[in-house]
Amino acid sequence: MKRKYTYLVLYVAVVQFCFGQKKIEVNNTDFTIAFGSCNKQNNPQPFWNEILKNTPNVFIWGGDNIYADSEDVLKIKNDYALQNSNSGYMKLKQSVPVMGTWDDHDYGKNDAGIEWSKKKESQQLFLDFLEVSKDSPRRTQHGVYTSRIFEIDKGNIKVIVLDTRYFRSQLKKSANGNGRYEPHDNNEGTILGEEQWKWLEKELENNYSDFVVIVTSIQFLSSEHGFETWGNFPHEVARLKEILLNKKVRNAILLSGDRHISEFSITKIPSLKYPLIDFTSSGLTHSYSAYRGESNKYRIGNVVSIPSFGVLKFDFDSYEVTMQIRGKNNVVLQEFKQQYPKD
Repeated sequence: MKRKYTYLVLYVAVVQFCFGQKKIEVNNTDFTIAFGSCNKQNNPQPFWNEILKNTPNVFIWGGDNIYADSEDVLKIKNDYALQNSNSGYMKLKQSVPVMGTWDDHDYGKNDAGIEWSKKKESQQLFLDFLEVSKDSPRRTQHGVYTSRIFEIDKGNIKVIVLDTRYFRSQLKKSANGNGRYEPHDNNEGTILGEEQWKWLEKELENNYSDFVVIVTSIQFLSSEHGFETWGNFPHEVARLKEILLNKKVRNAILLSGDRHISEFSITKIPSLKYPLIDFTSSGLTHSYSAYRGESNKYRIGNVVSIPSFGVLKFDFDSYEVTMQIRGKNNVVLQEFKQQYPKD
């Protein structure tokens, strides 16, 4: 695949980018996030020890944490139990806080949204999986969205986890055969639903965190591939961009999964002080091995189409974030560095 340099040129003064295998480098890291998606509970799971080598402060599930795909609630429960019994994952849970969202296969049905008949039951099983207390308000809300602020001596990071399933309108099937789906017209449909949008706006207003990490199971920027993406609801993409701008959200970074590939996408929102990056990491146990290329006008660097996980390293002195796609033996397959404004 040809490399794309559009945004590399635009931000050459503030970012560094490299790809290909490289040795682990020592750098100033005050806080580390590890994340990943697309994890088959029945498959070998080689990355848990590799993730721990990065000493993360939190691990975030990006969705498709198991592959259940069933109307049988007991099957979904048993699939979660199988994942929870994995020795490597058990070790990680004992060492690191775990957050996460779901995608379609752990939700219970491929590409499903608001119409899924078992979503209420599935939500409780997902919260059980994450060991959320039975008296948590998350047990009675609609959807699995949540947030958490991580405090360190030098500052803090707010992690916002979105639910792109529970409220999402049905997708519009492609009329021309170019992909599975096509964008809705005339502001039709929603991804987050009004209840979650109102919650998100409150989470983002008057927010003084040094960084805001927003987790969305499906890609936000890449929208040309014809599969699930925020781009199927372009007015929802515009709405989130407007909120980031109008609420003057500091240093937001998007994390996504779903695609069985890993890549970096980047865009510039006029008047926003920093470029908006969508870091896609997928998958943990399997990948798009037959990948032969697809368009993504926001991509920088190359697509990684072998199993991998994502790492973000935050330096609070320089306000630089090092984003890494890591693979077998914890090797860095691709790296992107972005320096963010301090004010």
